[in-house]
Amino acid sequence: MSIFKEIPPTSGWPFRIKDLFSKCTAGSLEEDFKNYLGVSDLYITYSGTAALYLIFESLKKISPKKTVIIPSYVCPLVALAAQKSGLRIKVCDINKDSFDFNYDCLKALCSTDSDILAIVVVHLGGIALDFDRINEIAEVHKIFTIEDCAHALGAKYKEKKCGTLSDFSFFSLCRGKGLTIYEGGVLVVNRKEHSEVVANTIKQIVRKNYFSEIIKIIELLGYWIFYRPQLFWFVFKLPQIFWNLGKNPVKAFGEEYDTNFDTHSVSGFRKLLGHKSFYRLENEISQQREKALFYIEALRAIKGVKVMQGDLKTYVTYPFLVVLFDEAKKRNELLKKVGNCGLGVSIVYLNAICDYSYLKDKLICEVCGNACDFSERQLTLSTSVFLKNKDAQFIINSIKQVLS
Repeated sequence: MSIFKEIPPTSGWPFRIKDLFSKCTAGSLEEDFKNYLGVSDLYITYSGTAALYLIFESLKKISPKKTVIIPSYVCPLVALAAQKSGLRIKVCDINKDSFDFNYDCLKALCSTDSDILAIVVVHLGGIALDFDRINEIAEVHKIFTIEDCAHALGAKYKEKKCGTLSDFSFFSLCRGKGLTIYEGGVLVVNRKEHSEVVANTIKQIVRKNYFSEIIKIIELLGYWIFYRPQLFWFVFKLPQIFWNLGKNPVKAFGEEYDTNFDTHSVSGFRKLLGHKSFYRLENEISQQREKALFYIEALRAIKGVKVMQGDLKTYVTYPFLVVLFDEAKKRNELLKKVGNCGLGVSIVYLNAICDYSYLKDKLICEVCGNACDFSERQLTLSTSVFLKNKDAQFIINSIKQVLS
């Protein structure tokens, strides 16, 4: 095995050239998603971020309110999409030991501010949030709900698929996130009365960009070449090493963003590739769940670490498995021990949303303590198809050693 072996930290699908040349089945990528989710209105967008931005722009035409609530532990691009739309951003803290909202905090934010336009509900790690409680709050205060399903294609809440629980939702088709066209997103409209507004917003904002599409097709080829353990080190780990040496951990973890993200349309060629790959969805989810359950069973009895796995109301897809250590120093000790072994051990996000320096003046953030604590104790274990049981067992043994 090469010393440069690097298993991806998430369960992105390896791209199959044979799918490109397979006989085309009837339908389209849009129809695949409509049939899978059971919805009638959706659009393929340049990215998940672009989809969220288009939702915000549509909501501005529906309501005069100008404030959105986002969780305190979330991808910075969620905040930047709101900023690009000119919206105020209020941060609601999460629970101490989960991705879900601190509902006392959420209720307080919604009841004390009449300007709340929407709540962004983020199903991180393929774990659905408690939508009954979210809807209860949103309905009382007449607030829109938006599901961020970037990690949650196929996940369910009470047997209902994530992405169909809210007023609007979006998915990511970015590299490393399961079904991919290298860069892409899906915008879902769940209320028929909003369909025309969204359609008009897309017509006003989205344009074709042939040069960018050519670049994306070339990058798809690069993804096919490098998204394998023997080569992934060069495009993933090597840049991390470089930026960490430059004392820029945010850049090292690929979390340095701005509002200059693209919103142009996706070519028919890339959508065709997504359509030809869609048949793999359920089998890929089944495989990543199997790898997660291998970890869960082994870690169940180990004191000092908690596995995040949802509850009986949820069906979790596990694009990666999140574990939470009781002590930050133990998390750091494990990262030091196995972080450079090429086995896909990583983190969800580097910081709580309020701790990214380039966002501090863009957020209204009164309490973020749970997310700050969470960020220091969390770790992700890969459920990639490339991960072998012996690799997972090595990580499990390392956790036992660190916590013994």
